[in-house]
Parts: sequence; structure tokens; C-alpha cells
Amino acid sequence: MAIYTKTGDKGETSLANGQRISKADARIEAYGTVDELNSWLGLLRAGLKQSSTNNRSVDEQLAWMQNKLFNLGATLSLAPGNWVNAADVQLIETWIDAMQAVVPKQRSFILPAGSECVARCHVCRTVCRRAERRMIALGCPEDALRIMNRISDYLFVLARYIGYQNNETEEAWHNE
Repeated sequence: MAIYTKTGDKGETSLANGQRISKADARIEAYGTVDELNSWLGLLRAGLKQSSTNNRSVDEQLAWMQNKLFNLGATLSLAPGNWVNAADVQLIETWIDAMQAVVPKQRSFILPAGSECVARCHVCRTVCRRAERRMIALGCPEDALRIMNRISDYLFVLARYIGYQNNETEEAWHNE
């Protein structure tokens, strides 16, 4: 099977429901940004596998999120079905709570800095926030917005968790 279909050569693509729309449409921008986040998560996973923070449960959680992001793409491309739900959000919250129980209490805003893996978490978080903004502009279903919000929260806490595991010092924001 050829990878090229030539159906997008004039700047249009098809949604899951068969509708043809411009590749510049806000809907395509939203699920393209979700796809970008998925790729960044893959890079984060690769970095974690090569680091001293090679944590199997974190890798499994990130793989689960990557699959959910594909589901979210289905939602955004108007595929019929319930692709994300409240149980997904609750699962992410349990992972956040488990990491929060380990890291010290946050006392100030922190800079998105640290080791390469910590920095990758922050890049993923900011791309996730951008995807969330694109989805809000579309008026996406509540569960879709909630899962993106929790994934960004997870990525922030994961950055702190990885830094803590590696004895890194967080850089506090200084209003100078």
C-alpha cells in the first residue's frame, strides 16, 4: 500500500466522518497539536529509557497517554464513539497524587529547567497546554478538555518527580 494518497495535494484533508476541510482549519490545528504532543512524549520516553530515571511504571503511563492522545485525535476528527472519559481523567489523577506524595511541597513557582529529561517534561507540558487552548477554541467535549488539563498537570509533576529522584535542585522563579 502506498503511503501517499494525493488527496491532500490541494490543501484539504478528510475528517473521520468523511467531510473534507482545509488543512488550515482550526480542527486540524487542534489535532495536529495533539499529534505533536504525542511525538514529544515519544521523545520524553526515549530520554527516560536512556537515563538513570528508567522507571517502568512512568514509561507505561506515558505509553497509555500516547494511546489516549490517538483516541483524542479520533474525537477531534469527529469519529463516532466515546474515545476518552471521566475514568481516564481519574486514572491520571491517581498517578499525579502518587508522585505528589513523594516530592517536597512546592513553595514557589519554578523555572522549566533542569536535566534534559526534566526539560523534556516541560516542553511536553507547554505543547499540551497549546493543544488544550486549540481544543477550547473548538468547543470540545468536557472530558476531552479535562484529560488534556490533567495530562499537563501530570507532566509538571513528572518533571518535579524526575528531578527529585535525580537529586536535582529546582530553580525558583525570582521576580527581579
